[in-house]
Amino acid sequence: MDVEGVIRSRPVKKDSWKTVLTLAYQSLGVVYGDLSTSPLYVYKSAFAEDIHHSESNEEIYGVLSFVFWTLTLVPLLKYVFIVLRADDNGEGGTFALYSLLCRHARLSSLPNCQLADEELSEYTKDGIESDRGNIGWKLKSTLEKYRVLQRLLLVLALIGTCMVIGDGVLTPAISVFSAVSGLELSMSKEHHRYVEVPVACIILVVLFALQHYGTHRVGFLFAPVVIMWLLCISAIGLYNIFHWNPDVYQALSPYYMYKFLKKTQRGGWMSLGGILLCITGSEAMFADLGHFSQLSIKIAFTCMVYPSLILAYMGQAAYLSRHHNIETHYRIGFYVSVPEKIRWPVLAIAILAAVVGSQAIITGTFSIIKQCSALGCFPRVKIVHTSSKIHGQIYIPEINWTLMLLCLAVTMGFRDTKRMGNAAGLAVITVMLVTTCLMSLVIILCWHRSAFLAICFIFFFGSIEALYFSASLIKFREGAWVPVALSFIFLLVMYVWHYGTLKKYEFDVQNKVSINWLLSLGPSLGIVRVKGIGLIHTELVSGIPAIFSHFVTNLPAFHQVVVFLCVKSVPVPHVRPDERFLVGRVGPKEYRLYRCIARYGYRDIQKDDNEFEKDLLCSIAEFVRSGRPALVVGSEDMENDENMTVVGTSSSNLEGIRMCEDDDNFANRVGTSELREIKSPERVRKRVRFVVPESPQIDMDARRELRELTEAREAGMAFIMGHSYVRAKKGSSLMKKIVINLGYDFLRRNFREPTSAFSIPYATTLEVGMVYHV
Repeated sequence: MDVEGVIRSRPVKKDSWKTVLTLAYQSLGVVYGDLSTSPLYVYKSAFAEDIHHSESNEEIYGVLSFVFWTLTLVPLLKYVFIVLRADDNGEGGTFALYSLLCRHARLSSLPNCQLADEELSEYTKDGIESDRGNIGWKLKSTLEKYRVLQRLLLVLALIGTCMVIGDGVLTPAISVFSAVSGLELSMSKEHHRYVEVPVACIILVVLFALQHYGTHRVGFLFAPVVIMWLLCISAIGLYNIFHWNPDVYQALSPYYMYKFLKKTQRGGWMSLGGILLCITGSEAMFADLGHFSQLSIKIAFTCMVYPSLILAYMGQAAYLSRHHNIETHYRIGFYVSVPEKIRWPVLAIAILAAVVGSQAIITGTFSIIKQCSALGCFPRVKIVHTSSKIHGQIYIPEINWTLMLLCLAVTMGFRDTKRMGNAAGLAVITVMLVTTCLMSLVIILCWHRSAFLAICFIFFFGSIEALYFSASLIKFREGAWVPVALSFIFLLVMYVWHYGTLKKYEFDVQNKVSINWLLSLGPSLGIVRVKGIGLIHTELVSGIPAIFSHFVTNLPAFHQVVVFLCVKSVPVPHVRPDERFLVGRVGPKEYRLYRCIARYGYRDIQKDDNEFEKDLLCSIAEFVRSGRPALVVGSEDMENDENMTVVGTSSSNLEGIRMCEDDDNFANRVGTSELREIKSPERVRKRVRFVVPESPQIDMDARRELRELTEAREAGMAFIMGHSYVRAKKGSSLMKKIVINLGYDFLRRNFREPTSAFSIPYATTLEVGMVYHV
């Protein structure tokens, strides 16, 4: 069975070897910065639990054996050979797995899915329904039947997401602090304590302060820095192996793991929390898959990263196996095994590598918060795209400064790698456990493999990760409480926001206006229709929102053209531009009421600027030109998927209608012999015209409708938005009142409003206030 072919919905374009190797080179700087700096602190954290290596070297050999097999089984076997195959149209990460499950079983966080969404190019799901006797169909039916299971699955995905955010706080702190710890060998123990923390804090402040510039300005340096670091630790590792202990390779035998645990017992088990740090950053291979390719990430890890790390850890073990007179665990670290002559250059390279690794996890945190916000699981935040050429490079000011303050608090509060390591280890292993659980469901629901294979997967890798999880959790009071506390806060914020958003959407659905009410108003809606376009933002994909009736009931005029705009996210990473819009009519043709649903993937860039307005109007004009029949009068469900037309953006539909607002420039770009123009009268202030193809011919009604559309656009566009005040209805439980009246209301007031989140101009925005009793 072709596992990759099961998930992909578009033809796999075979890259040339030159392209693959270039991507592999670039991935070293983006994906592996965190993983490659783990030798800085693994041994120091592992021997922090009162474990002293003896003359027999059983302790150091045992730690090396654990490191080797952990690196082999988790990043290499689990991620490189299995998890990377579970991509969502080339995208990876916790939300990619959750998105796959949402498509193969109806588990969407908001009930705004439409049949037309399943016809998207990247929306692929195979026919589990055809075989009702298999385990996949039974599992799918069970998940769709019980709402509590859907909520548990959402909470599981959110826990993984929250731990990634926690990792975004802890990884920069421990990476930079461990890199700076090389100063301890050049000064006394008393002095370096007063230098180490301030230097680490200064580097962290500079790192976060530069985030708004984006990584594209210095991104070309990332891969060379990581490559230089990997070559450096490989060379040092080889030197230590041949110079101190060429027989250290014997420790690769799993027998030494047994001897280690047998001799150290509880102390050895607790030290697994430090050994766990050797796989910090492994999840980035899957999370950053969308920027590269499976093959490039596999080549970079197997050919460069994996052998370099193994040589580095073997070299440190070889050095420590011949130096038993080290005073305390305080001096067991990476720099003690570096030859004294090159210690300062290695320190500089290590700090640069730590900054690169920290940069990657910070950018990853921005990306996953954007995904959560797109799917209605995180409050609205301002998303700044720092690069117009490189997809996915974003900056979120609120999150950036929050991460910086938390990083500084962790660095100044702990001041040692032991507690930082305990905290980071728990965050890392929790994300991996979540991935393992979701992956087992993907094996059954998406890959259609047997339940036995899924059980074997979760049992084998789950057992390994559960062992490390227990060792990390036992250190709850020694630093591991930090990711738990951070995750609890973020999880509470996410779930409260999601719950409030869901209840608000359900209120909109229950209180939408019926078609009969609209028809009773007549073509003029019972009021004066003034020139212009009224763009009503709504979350409804069908029906007339309550804010519209609220508006026309209290004001005597409305615009001559009304567009009900719904900007929604679908459970795919990207929506192609030629599939962006769903356009249809609301009511008869003479009402001039349209519905437009703009669909975005969870990794797409959403912009409400002039280009979006042009695309929106061109999509409506193209719908009018296509001669789509009006909806059936009296139909209660007036916005079925089959009554709407899929229309792409103007840039993707070169043969369709295009809009021009500048006559002189447009005449130079378009040959008038090939196109026929529909112009508005000369009396308007701003000239707008639609340029339509020569064929097919347009009937007079469509020409009249297009002329009205151009006149309305020239008169101006107003954005009507609902300003909701959400309150728990009478008779609600105390918990619901706390969540809605206090929690959701607090988040709504203190995070971004829709106008700022969507970049809507304030001068043309009108908010209609409504109280939602949910």
